Amino acid sequence: MPDGGFGVYVHWPFCQSKCPYCDFNSHVRHRPVDQPRFVNAFRSEAAWFARQTGGLPVQSIFFGGGTPSLMLPDTVGAIIDSIASNWTLLPDAEITLEANPSSVEASRFAGYRDAGVNRVSIGVQALNDPDLKRLGRLHNVAEARAAIAVAQRLFDRHSFDLIYARPGQTAADWERELDEACRMAGGHLSAYQLTIEPDTVFASLHAAGKLEVPPPDEAAALYELTQEVTARHDMPAYEISNHARPGHESRHNLVYWRYGRYAGLGPGAHSRIDGKGHVLGLSAERHPERWLEQVERQGVGTVFEEKLGPVEQGDEYLLMGLRLREGIDPDRYRAISGRGLDRRRVADLVENDMVEHLPSGRLRATPAGFSVLDAVIADLAADPF
Repeated sequence: MPDGGFGVYVHWPFCQSKCPYCDFNSHVRHRPVDQPRFVNAFRSEAAWFARQTGGLPVQSIFFGGGTPSLMLPDTVGAIIDSIASNWTLLPDAEITLEANPSSVEASRFAGYRDAGVNRVSIGVQALNDPDLKRLGRLHNVAEARAAIAVAQRLFDRHSFDLIYARPGQTAADWERELDEACRMAGGHLSAYQLTIEPDTVFASLHAAGKLEVPPPDEAAALYELTQEVTARHDMPAYEISNHARPGHESRHNLVYWRYGRYAGLGPGAHSRIDGKGHVLGLSAERHPERWLEQVERQGVGTVFEEKLGPVEQGDEYLLMGLRLREGIDPDRYRAISGRGLDRRRVADLVENDMVEHLPSGRLRATPAGFSVLDAVIADLAADPF
C-alpha cells in the first residue's frame, strides 16, 4: 500500500437545494434521479480505476457530495459491493457517508448501516435556527439533534460539521454553541470558518454590501477560541479544522493529508494514482448528466489528466501534511521531491515560531504558524536561497 494508504471517494452530486455559501459540485434536480443508471456508471469507473491501481487494498470509502443521504440505501450498498469486487476492501475499512439532518434522511441511517456504512458525518452547520435559515439549510436545530442521536445509537463512529465566523456571530455566541456541540459530539467534530467563495450567492451579496462577515482579526480570534474550547473537551485539533478524541480521526481524510493515493468516482471527482515514474492527477466531468453519458461511452468520466513530477508532488505533500498536527516527515519529503527542505528557511521559520521540530524528527506548524499556514508552506516550497 502507498505511504498514506489508499481510499476511494464517491461523489453524489445532487442536493435538495443549493446553499448560498457552497461552491461544491452540487446540483438540484426537480425530477427523480435515475439511481440504478448512476450505480452502473459508478461500477464502470470502479472497474476502470481498479485496473489502473492494480487492485490496491482499500482502507476507506467516503461518500461525499452534494447530499449522499439522498441516495437509497440499496444504491449505497451496490456501490460498496462494486468497490469490494474490484479492489480488496480491508476488513476494518472505514466507510463514511455524509448526511443532512432532516428527519426523512435520518430515518435512512439504519439502512445505510445495513448496506455497509460504519461512519456518518452530519452537516449540522449551526445550532440556532436563525443562522440555519441564513445559511440556507433546510433543517432546524431539533432535527439536527435528533439526527445526531440516531447516529450515536446506530454507529460507533460519527461526526458533525459546524461553520463559524458567520454574519453577526460574537465570540460569546460561538463559545456557547461550541461548548454544546462538544458535549453532543461522539469522537469527532469539524469546525470550518465561513469563507466567501467565488460564484456563490454569498459572494454576490458580499460584493453588493448586503452580507458582512467578521473581519480577519475577529475571525482569527474565533479560530483561537475554537482551539481552546475543543481542547477543554479533550477534542484537540488533529488537522486545522478537524477535532477528535484519540482513535476517532477520519481515516479517509488522513489518506489525503498524509499524501496517500485515492480514486475518485463520480461527477467532478479528483484522483491521485501512481503512474510510471510520476503521480497521475485526474479530474472528472462536473456536470452529472454529461458525466453519466461519458462513462456509458468510455467507461470513465475523466476530462483532465496531469502528470505530477517530483517537485509538484513535494509541494502537494507540504500543502496537505502541514495541515496536520503530526506534521510532515522531512525524509519522506526528500524521497518524494528529490530535494531536501532548505535548512536556512526552516531555521528562520523555527526562529520566528512558525514551525517546530518534534523528537521523532518530524516538522510541524506551531499554533502561530497555523494562522498563516499558506505563507509557511510557500516559504518551505520556495527554491533554496
